[in-house]
Amino acid sequence: MAEAAEKETRSNEESTDESEEDESEEEPKLKYERLSNGVTEILQKDAASCMTVHEKFLALGTHYGKVYLLDVQGNITQKFDVSPVKINQISLDESGEHMGVCSEDGKVQVFGLYSAEEFHETFDCPIKIVAVHPHFVRSHFKQFVTGGKKLLLYERGWMNRWKPSVLHEGEGNIRNVKWRGHLIAWANNMGVKILDMISKQRITNVPRDDISLRPDMYPCSLCWKDNLTLIIGWGNSVKICSVKERHASEMRDLPNRYVEIVFQFDTEFYISGLAPLCDQLVILSYVKEISEKTEVECCARPRLDIVQPLPESCEEISSDALTVRGFQENECRDYHLEYSEGESLFYIISPRDVVVAKERDQDDHIDWLLEKKKYEEALMAAEISQKTIKKHKILDIGLAYINHLVEKGEHDLAARKCQKILGKNTELWEFEVYKFKEIGQLKAISRYLPRRDPVLKPLIYEMVLHEFLESDYEGFATLIKEWPGDLYNNTIIVQAVVDHLKKDPQNRTLLRTLAELYTYDQRYGRALEIYLTLRHKDVFQLIHKHNLFGSIKDKIVLLMDFDSEKAVDMLLDNEDKISIDRVVEELENRPELQHVYLHKLFKRDHHKGQRYHEKQISLYAEYDRPNLLPFLRDSTHCPLEKALEICQQRNFVEETVYLLSRMGNSRSALKMIMEELQDVDKAIEFAKEQDDGELWEDLILYSIDKPPFITGLLNNIGTHVDPILLIHRIKEGMEIPNLRDSLVKILQDYNLQILLREGCKKILVADSLSLLKKMHRTQMKGVLVDEENICESCLSPILPADASKSFNVVVFHCRHMFHKECLPVSNTVSSVQFCNICSAKHRGPGSAILEMKK
Repeated sequence: MAEAAEKETRSNEESTDESEEDESEEEPKLKYERLSNGVTEILQKDAASCMTVHEKFLALGTHYGKVYLLDVQGNITQKFDVSPVKINQISLDESGEHMGVCSEDGKVQVFGLYSAEEFHETFDCPIKIVAVHPHFVRSHFKQFVTGGKKLLLYERGWMNRWKPSVLHEGEGNIRNVKWRGHLIAWANNMGVKILDMISKQRITNVPRDDISLRPDMYPCSLCWKDNLTLIIGWGNSVKICSVKERHASEMRDLPNRYVEIVFQFDTEFYISGLAPLCDQLVILSYVKEISEKTEVECCARPRLDIVQPLPESCEEISSDALTVRGFQENECRDYHLEYSEGESLFYIISPRDVVVAKERDQDDHIDWLLEKKKYEEALMAAEISQKTIKKHKILDIGLAYINHLVEKGEHDLAARKCQKILGKNTELWEFEVYKFKEIGQLKAISRYLPRRDPVLKPLIYEMVLHEFLESDYEGFATLIKEWPGDLYNNTIIVQAVVDHLKKDPQNRTLLRTLAELYTYDQRYGRALEIYLTLRHKDVFQLIHKHNLFGSIKDKIVLLMDFDSEKAVDMLLDNEDKISIDRVVEELENRPELQHVYLHKLFKRDHHKGQRYHEKQISLYAEYDRPNLLPFLRDSTHCPLEKALEICQQRNFVEETVYLLSRMGNSRSALKMIMEELQDVDKAIEFAKEQDDGELWEDLILYSIDKPPFITGLLNNIGTHVDPILLIHRIKEGMEIPNLRDSLVKILQDYNLQILLREGCKKILVADSLSLLKKMHRTQMKGVLVDEENICESCLSPILPADASKSFNVVVFHCRHMFHKECLPVSNTVSSVQFCNICSAKHRGPGSAILEMKK
């Protein structure tokens, strides 16, 4: 809850009273300022008794019978001496051109502010209220009401005479009246009444709740929210009444309108004034409290509350205690609340002070956030409302936020916010960098320094790099990697790194960073040397990116030692820049690396390195035997004698077998398989590949005295050699493992072959029959013969020009046509004729399918 604090000093007597805020974090809804200028002068000599508000000006009545017209700043624009005693009420019509005034001595005046129109009347009793018709400016609405002991309606009639009529009397003094549209609401000692001026009928009576309170000390407050909603505040009770139309069926002798109380609730303090604020209420309350010193009840500061009405209660939205001048001496009746509908301005009137309350705008909201040190929320609010705020600038709020974070020690967050707040302002960026340097937090801001649009002075970046170089090599390396090389003077930074390397020559981080700096400076040779020394993974990227192949011709061994796979791929991808011969020459003393290179070259292209295939035999034999046999099979440039010699020396049986077979010495190859490998399956497979009867004979002879070999042969040769040849040679009495199973397998294989042949035969017969039927159907079809067809022999039209003449035509299945008389006479006994053309071209004779006669 916020409380308005009076700021009065000798030099600034007219300063604004602001709300004194307690420890609550809730933001106030209203802001306050004292109405000064002419008002201050008036209240130094006089006291305010009433005031009314128009959207164009204010009208203030005093205890000395004066009425002042003021502008919204409180400057006096006009003064009227109405009476020597207290002004009780001032009323204005909606146009602001006519004013009604009543005073304690019974005087009533209604006059035009801009015309000579005027009414004067003096009553024999004090007149407490006056209200002119809202549309008084119109000729047929020249009406006003006054209230003392009676409620009188004055109407101007014929000859411009004013005719009074009594609307109500007999219930004590009329204390308040409000006129809205065609409805007049007034309050007397008994309660509140509403009169319908159209029907001249009183439509309701709302009785007073607390009759113990003196109505003159605790007067009723009335306020029309709109043309049909009346707000009543009396004592500590609030009622919101709605005027509604009565249904025709309910009329009888009742008024055509009635009033329904839609909201009703009690407040903590006594009500001095009411005003609507959208769907909420603004309530000015008179407060009494017990003094802590004297323990006697005394007047406290009045409160201005905003509440949300509920059907039987209310919810407090905000509550402000106002320090007005002389509040200790005021009573409930001394306070008044007036408001300007269009601008949501609320005027709190007391005898010695006039305070203006207005809704807080976005600037006020930002002020409050800044006061509460909620800078981030203030910055967000300013960004959202940047088109409407007048007092604040986003940049100023942002700078205050950065300073606040720095003061709190949240340097990283402060640095991060610099990106958003400082934007592209290089001067502010440089100022903040120096500020971070002063507090020893350059590292915090380094990650967020702009690198493109804008770019700061090189000195700024160099200053940050030096800070890292002195204390954090890894952080320095990260910045060098992330920052573009043109942000700072590369020569200066290189020299600084070199100086540090003198103290720690083996520091890998500094060496790697120095290589990157050399790269930025286009000194690629030096960078490459460092990368190779460090075996850095970026060495290959550096070579490719900057085309450094000329610099690595003497560093091939180093590259291969670092990563042979990547090095070989790079060398093979760039043969035009580093030749195969140069690579092989450089690797001459490192045969294991030479083999890796030549092996990958051979995989890519079997012919490119053909001159090194002889060398590769030894390299494969020494370093990669599993790939020797595939190499021998795929290479067409390998010298077989040399290969055979090497394989025999190293006792590589499989490779020797392949070479012998390739050189045509299949018998020796088979003998090696049988004797060296003793693998009958491999021998059988070899014999199958060679498909040579003599080899099968040798295999049988070699196996005939070896039962396991005989078993292998019986199981596998059934489809290549007649098993009877093998079976006849088996000696009687020889025990052969699994002989029964082998013989069964031979029989099964034989039966399978028979079944396959029979199946194939059935398929062929079925296909032949199907094709024969298809040919028959085709030959049975008719053939179109018309005037465009010609005889293939005489080349004249096949059909005669005169269709009445007889003709005889022969058409073959090949679609060749002849006159019958043009065909040669057949010498064969068979009656079947064949097309001479197709027979001559060896297409297969087409027999005649149709003979046409007429």
